[in-house]
Amino acid sequence: MTTTTRPTALVTGASSGIGACLARELARDGHDLVLAARGVERMEALGRELKGYGANSTVIAADLSTVGAAASLERDIRGRGLLIDVLINNAGLGANGRFDESDPVRIKEMLQVNIVALTELTRLFLSPMVLRRRGKVMLVASTAAFQPGPQMAVYCATKAYVLSLGEAIAYEARHSGITVTTLCPGATATEFSRVANAEGSPLFRSRLLPVMSPEQVARAGYRGLRAGRRVVIPGVLNKMNAISSRLFPRRFVLPVASFLMSRRGTI
Repeated sequence: MTTTTRPTALVTGASSGIGACLARELARDGHDLVLAARGVERMEALGRELKGYGANSTVIAADLSTVGAAASLERDIRGRGLLIDVLINNAGLGANGRFDESDPVRIKEMLQVNIVALTELTRLFLSPMVLRRRGKVMLVASTAAFQPGPQMAVYCATKAYVLSLGEAIAYEARHSGITVTTLCPGATATEFSRVANAEGSPLFRSRLLPVMSPEQVARAGYRGLRAGRRVVIPGVLNKMNAISSRLFPRRFVLPVASFLMSRRGTI
């Protein structure tokens, strides 16, 4: 295996948004990077940028919406002789709209990326970390994990899975030298809202709700990762929303969630 004085971090969904910003945080803090996503050109540009922090970057094209992509990515990394010290499971997909009107292909892609690939990558890279008794894992969920989400039902359900998985394996690993952190951002100014067809929803366009920058989210997330925190919710209002969604009855939570996530802004 390749040995360097810098630990190596794998970031999925690294071509833009929160993933790219987390890669910058890692590079500033002395990590080399393995960048994985579909957008190779943007990752190569990011890799050139990260050289300014003294970081070496390995760019790997990976479409985690395809079956077997996670295992293929792990084999590619292992074949290059790289040890992963930090795993950032950031790749994710969303889609806005009623469940009965949703594209079945898009639903499968969301399940594959948000649940299957994330779970497989975590299992593949966590086990060697436990054997070495060192390493850090971040799973990127969402404040959507804290309540059901009409108009984005599958997305919210997948993020609830990610949060549950992250908290459970963080507890399991508590004496192993490994930390597992689940990052739960709220609305963030990335390409996600456009790709998920959610740009017109009150969640992203209301002046009363905070839309954080990906840089803010990445800074908060990386601080939590370094500190070994189990769950990180960036932003005071996002924390309040996450807590309140668990305290209030569903008959109040569901209409509010439906309004916030609907492109038509209706309950």
